[in-house]
Amino acid sequence: MLVAYKSGVIRATEKFKIGVIAATGAIALLYLVEMVLSLFFHFQVPIIHQSGPIGIAFSVFVVIIAALNLVLDFDMIETGARIGAPKYMEWYGAFGLMVTLIWLYLEILRLLAKGRRR
Repeated sequence: MLVAYKSGVIRATEKFKIGVIAATGAIALLYLVEMVLSLFFHFQVPIIHQSGPIGIAFSVFVVIIAALNLVLDFDMIETGARIGAPKYMEWYGAFGLMVTLIWLYLEILRLLAKGRRR
């Protein structure tokens, strides 16, 4: 993703940012609703956890969105460096990048687990 971002294949335009943030928010909301349903009503959303075609497609979608979040992180870091952001902002950029990488790693593991169950 860094190579695609630096070469200009993927640019972080305002529409791109809004789309990725909206998709990330929708995934977070779905996971939150699923967690509440699981805790209080002992009900799990089957589409998320099944290893069928829909479950695998959902996992692929989440992995793609997690990967696209890397572009947002790269843009935030590059913009901060360009405008001369304060020194402490480096930690925000590094933390955001690390959270995205961990999320992407966990989603790839979930996708591989679904593929193996199949």
